[in-house]
Amino acid sequence: MDIRRWILAFILPPAAVTNKEAGTIMLTAILTLFGWVPGVTFALFLMLQEKRNMAA
Repeated sequence: MDIRRWILAFILPPAAVTNKEAGTIMLTAILTLFGWVPGVTFALFLMLQEKRNMAA
């Protein structure tokens, strides 16, 4: 996992999940607009899920 994406997830969560589908990026953006914590949490969740899928 790239450390730049982890840092980007804390600064601008929608930019950290740009490798996902458009709906996922929009959902992350909406959650970030509702509050910084939900957006960051969702971005980190997606990144951890991606890491788990790569390991399996």
